[in-house]
Amino acid sequence: MSAHDDTQHGHDDAHGHDDLGIHATFGGYMTGFVLAVILTIIPFWVVMAKVFEKSSSAAVVILGLAAVQIVVHMIYFLHMNTKSEGGWNMLALVFTIVLVLITLSGSIWIMYHLNDNMMPLMNPANLP
Repeated sequence: MSAHDDTQHGHDDAHGHDDLGIHATFGGYMTGFVLAVILTIIPFWVVMAKVFEKSSSAAVVILGLAAVQIVVHMIYFLHMNTKSEGGWNMLALVFTIVLVLITLSGSIWIMYHLNDNMMPLMNPANLP
């Protein structure tokens, strides 16, 4: 028998621990927390200091940082990666993102075309 046998210490594959997922550590949680705080402070500063002249530029920066913060939360707090749960978590995430993109783009497309194809408002000056 070897000096370090897993069955000798009570470690076996039956209790569900595998090395495919990310294991939570205090350092990992603190890294995620610090990144989340930074990614919250930056948009707040962008708005309060009026860094951009156009509000659309600020909105793009804020939305971009929000997307980065979603990724930080998924990695550091939800422990999602391509190996967790045999890849099913990532597949479910991709499927959800595709559905959200289809719904949003379809809604925007419909609203845009409804706006273009609506009847013009009746101008009171043209009434008899």
